[in-house]
Amino acid sequence: MLRSTGSVLYSTDDFRRRAALEENFLVHPEGDGDHRFNPGHPRLNHVGGLRAAAVLIPVIDRGDEATVLLTKRAETLRNHTGQVAFPGGRIDPEDRSPEHAALREAEEEVGLAASHVEVLGRMPDYVSGSGYRIAPVLSVVRPGFGLSINHDEVDAAFEVPLSFLMNPRNHTRDSRFWGDREWFFYDMPYGGQRIWGVTAGIIRTLYERLYA
Repeated sequence: MLRSTGSVLYSTDDFRRRAALEENFLVHPEGDGDHRFNPGHPRLNHVGGLRAAAVLIPVIDRGDEATVLLTKRAETLRNHTGQVAFPGGRIDPEDRSPEHAALREAEEEVGLAASHVEVLGRMPDYVSGSGYRIAPVLSVVRPGFGLSINHDEVDAAFEVPLSFLMNPRNHTRDSRFWGDREWFFYDMPYGGQRIWGVTAGIIRTLYERLYA
């Protein structure tokens, strides 16, 4: 399928074009985050405030069929154990910006060198039910990179076609109980991996902003 610009839908060129449109990243009045799927849920009462974090959304240039690099967090971690996630983590005081934090974390977790990454910008912050204000940093990754998995933080890294993630038919609504209240989230199983929760929420938001 071709767009009017001549770029192929779900190619890296098309993704870069969409990411350059400022109107796609206007801040919504209600903001982006888990609260959009769970209005009024008590889990969203972050009494101690929100912790700043950043994630890299690494779209890999695979010609007409771009992919997205995701990780599976280590089973030994205390938080979000074994979950699929974008490379990323807390923003440290030494980080110059959310972009710097996302690139640093990607290199620390999977060995993705910043020299292979073109940062395109970032989406408005995504507020998670777990108490983080997350800056999603959009990027394109040049082929030829190597990965070196830090098994203290990550069990595996894998690629998912952008066409799969940006197809709303693959966005299943699911829920589980948090105390006595139901908590809703998106679920996007792929290739034996379960992409759900905050990561799926950010993917859904990316779809709504760029491809809906």
